[in-house]
Amino acid sequence: MQHFAMGSWLLFFAYATSVVGSTVGLACTLQARHASGRARLGWLVLAAVSIGGVGIWLMHFIAMLGFATPGMPVRYDIARTVLSAVLSISAVFGGLVVFGVRAGFSRWRLLVGGLIMGLAVNLMHYTGMWAVRIKGTIGYDGGLVLLSVVIAVVAATAALLFTVVVDRLALRVAAGLVMGVAVTGMHYTGMAAVRVTMDQAAPDPAGVEVFSFLFPVFVLAAAALAVPISAVLMAPTRRARAPLPALQTSST
Repeated sequence: MQHFAMGSWLLFFAYATSVVGSTVGLACTLQARHASGRARLGWLVLAAVSIGGVGIWLMHFIAMLGFATPGMPVRYDIARTVLSAVLSISAVFGGLVVFGVRAGFSRWRLLVGGLIMGLAVNLMHYTGMWAVRIKGTIGYDGGLVLLSVVIAVVAATAALLFTVVVDRLALRVAAGLVMGVAVTGMHYTGMAAVRVTMDQAAPDPAGVEVFSFLFPVFVLAAAALAVPISAVLMAPTRRARAPLPALQTSST
């Protein structure tokens, strides 16, 4: 079993993809905290698609380009692959709703939102791995699986915290970098937990190769990111709005 069959450069490409999706999504989350009603919901939807769809799901399958069982095929179940994308976006949206539904800062909302978003990263990863088909079986080391959960939750919570500390570009980028660590760190820790048992006598797995769906999805994701990026660029700056009481603790 190999995790870098195409070279270590894939790790950096996957991380960069996660950072871009996460940075755009967290910027949308910040905008949601300034908005209200349908506008707030719209920003959270854009954030969930950016983080869950690009920052987490697309990053996972880019990284999976390096997963190989030498001499034997690796295939993917399309229905389960699509399900992993739906679950990722939905779970991230749930975490963002908890965190971004109020303008005031709330510690419990931060912790619960970070927990849900961190678990969303894990949910996507292991659902995505459920879609993998090989000539054999896939198992996991329980200790490393638990570590992957901790990494994702801690880093996701830290990334959300960055979005309310200061409304500055540098902090938005820092939040994206931290969220990228959550996603890629969780992914490769989760992959380190994988235990593969090959069976030469087993039939070739059904499904499709990752290349057959990843390239069109990558192009689609790049086009889809244009919407939240444009929305963030056209949104009014903080100076044009009333000050946000970001560090004022809310009881609700």
